Amino acid sequence: MGISRDSRHKRSASGAKRAYYRKKRAFEKGRQPANTRIGAKRVHLVRTRGGNRKFRALRLDSGNFSWGSEGITRKVRVIVVAYHPSNNELVRTNTLTKAAIVQIDATPFRQWYEAHYGSSLGRRRQQKTETAEDVKKSKSVEKKQAERTKATGKVESALERQFEAGRLYAVVASRPGQSGRVDGYVLEGEELAFYQRAIRK
Repeated sequence: MGISRDSRHKRSASGAKRAYYRKKRAFEKGRQPANTRIGAKRVHLVRTRGGNRKFRALRLDSGNFSWGSEGITRKVRVIVVAYHPSNNELVRTNTLTKAAIVQIDATPFRQWYEAHYGSSLGRRRQQKTETAEDVKKSKSVEKKQAERTKATGKVESALERQFEAGRLYAVVASRPGQSGRVDGYVLEGEELAFYQRAIRK
């Protein structure tokens, strides 16, 4: 008995049984779920209808995540699944699906921020004094970075606390079992507050 996506076996809206006028068809079939886990990259090719292909990711450990308010994207490591809106079992087994809330490595984003704005982000206070004197900058670079900081350089406190821990909350926007990729965006603002409340519960 295969996995089927047809609706002929279902009852109608009134509850009447539908007449069964044909056997199962290949275009109605479903397949086993990918259950993509965190681990060394392993992607299978699936031939689909019309000779097209799906990329069934079985294991993934990194993907492209964007930081919306800064308008940048970096390839980062996925550390752990922190929350899933549909099922706690997916959190326990570290299963990557669309809409899963994951923790990602903050280092690539922090390095970009420090190069772009010339000020440290998420470094604890004792480390700030050590790293401040190392880099020499020209006056024009300092001026440019100061102007950027004044315009858009403020990071919200909830996000800064995550940078201190070295892990950011992000949401998976791609479908790893279909596209073979785990891509998404960093949570900020109201959305971040909502999911932090959910995780605490």
